[in-house]
Amino acid sequence: MEVRHNKLKPWKLILAATIGNALEWYDFIVYGFLAATLSRLFFPSGDPKVALLLATLSIGIGFVARPLGAIAIGIYADKVGRKPAMTLVILLMFVSTAMIAFAPTYLQIGLWATILVSAARLLQGFSAGGEFGSATSYLIEFAPAGKKGFYGSWQMFAQASGALLSTIVGTVLFKYFTQAEIESWAWRIPFFLGLLIGPVGLYIRRHLDEPMEFKSAPAASIRMADLVKSYTPQLIAGTAVSAAVNVMSYVIVTYLPLYAKQTLGISEGDAFFVLFVAVLLRMALIPIFGLLSDNMGRRKMLAVSMVVFAVTIYPAYNHVIVHPSFASLLVVECWFAILIAAAYAPSPTYMSDLFPVRVRASGLSITYNLAATVFGGFSIFFVTYIQQMTGSQLAPAHYAVVFFVLAIIALMFVGTETRSEKLKGLAHSHVK
Repeated sequence: MEVRHNKLKPWKLILAATIGNALEWYDFIVYGFLAATLSRLFFPSGDPKVALLLATLSIGIGFVARPLGAIAIGIYADKVGRKPAMTLVILLMFVSTAMIAFAPTYLQIGLWATILVSAARLLQGFSAGGEFGSATSYLIEFAPAGKKGFYGSWQMFAQASGALLSTIVGTVLFKYFTQAEIESWAWRIPFFLGLLIGPVGLYIRRHLDEPMEFKSAPAASIRMADLVKSYTPQLIAGTAVSAAVNVMSYVIVTYLPLYAKQTLGISEGDAFFVLFVAVLLRMALIPIFGLLSDNMGRRKMLAVSMVVFAVTIYPAYNHVIVHPSFASLLVVECWFAILIAAAYAPSPTYMSDLFPVRVRASGLSITYNLAATVFGGFSIFFVTYIQQMTGSQLAPAHYAVVFFVLAIIALMFVGTETRSEKLKGLAHSHVK
């Protein structure tokens, strides 16, 4: 019998666990679409290309800090508790966003402005590194038996909602403000909006209870060397699945507007509208696939989605290359949205099932952020490089299918099928 001391209603519990993930993705995408503006304000150079390069490099700085945050906050969540780790993460996110929102420009304080924004990006990356592992562990450990897949799927819904919100804010910003207004003061608006999320998340997380599953688990001394040695197959499998999911995010979704404009000749406006529709469809389907995964099984759903993706990605890309139109792009992206939702939904619970309670946050943090940093963050660079070297318009498919195949192989060998919660919410696969 499960005992759950939880004062929050299910929707509040889900909100508390996912609000940080939504803020993380909102901040990341907002900084990305303002990179050109920020390059002129904080990274001045005689060469505009150098300034933009420095601004995009600051995005990379955030990714470099993620593994450090994953290790530090993951271990903290496993030793001290999910609640203090989640509270710390949302506080760090709020502080780093405030540092950018209120930052004086280079013209006002010189090099200190550049240092301040770079430090904020480091702090954002560090906090983001600890968010997924600690919050997902909390969410899964509080989820009722038979609904862990459904509860876990809301983490990926939060990612999509953060991306959607940032897209809406960016569209409104560039539509209703002139470039001069944006560079003068309006660039701060998206970051001020992000600040509104922080206090709400901090308030909710400070009033959380610790999951009984965590409190009742024997305390353990956690060392990274022991984690890697004892759970090597799980870490490899989790990283493989997370890499495939991250490639979906960055190559199939984020890269779309640039690919559609440069390769297919489709207008940027049409590409963003298609992206908007696809994200909405994905958001609607993620909780549904989460429910289905509790009956079908997380590993099976992940494997099926990866196989179908690998089989159909070439015909899909070939279709839009041969018929480069708004309609064909919309159809293909909606098809991708369905497959992405089917892969997204079960992935948090599948990865959490790979690790026992007292190393779960650490294991999740490392696998998710290693994949996000190495394979997700540099995806667009690698795809662009492949396209330039080979001249192939199918470069996104070439890159993505490699990770789908690796994930399929990992799913074949690591993890137990959790159909109908046969392991009653304490399902962990220990392949040693």
